[in-house]
Amino acid sequence: MLGWVVTFLIIALIAGILGFGGIAGASVEIAKIIFFVALVLFLVSAVVGMSRRRRI
Repeated sequence: MLGWVVTFLIIALIAGILGFGGIAGASVEIAKIIFFVALVLFLVSAVVGMSRRRRI
């Protein structure tokens, strides 16, 4: 998922340099959403992993 974030940020940078402000803004917003989804999934995975270790 973080690979997608980097891809969208690169698209945003290239679109911004070429003057496509709408595409650049949309790409940045998509990158933000994917980043926060990845962050939430990481935190959930970390909490579940810690709880499984304590039981055993």
